[in-house]
Amino acid sequence: MDEQTLIRDCLKGSPIAQRKLFETFAPKMMSVCLRYMKDHQEAEDILQDGFIKVFQKLGAYESTGSLEGWIRRIVVNTALDQIRKNAKFGYTEDVTEVGYKIENNDFAFEGLVAQDLMKLINQMPEGYKVVFNMFAIEGYSHKEIADLLEITESTSKSQYSRARAYLREKLEKIEIEQGR
Repeated sequence: MDEQTLIRDCLKGSPIAQRKLFETFAPKMMSVCLRYMKDHQEAEDILQDGFIKVFQKLGAYESTGSLEGWIRRIVVNTALDQIRKNAKFGYTEDVTEVGYKIENNDFAFEGLVAQDLMKLINQMPEGYKVVFNMFAIEGYSHKEIADLLEITESTSKSQYSRARAYLREKLEKIEIEQGR
């Protein structure tokens, strides 16, 4: 079944089409949810809430971009809404205040598998993790992040810089422990 037929059938209320849409995109969207939420249960809740919104808004999908990208944006926004409900961000630092911590060296990812890297990202403080995921993984601009999180662009840049410094420190520690 092609994407347009799948969408059309979902809009008609076909449970088979809805199940197919969910089964097609849920594994990837679960990965997105796990990057933002603290545990698997919260991620599952966000996935469910996100797909409820997908089905409610499917009629508004204009087929101009990929369906997966459209669904991903809804799921990310659902996760961000939950994060905002759980706690307000306490950002006050400007990017210029953390510049001394950041070097221009690239991360040393050798020997790390994606799963190990995701564990490190999930251990980040909440503000760092959210901005890092949005900028480095989801591809949002700092302006978009600022608008979505109701923070300044410089705060977004600061949190991203701190996230990179956090990862660099953790990766260096791993390298030392492994005797590299």
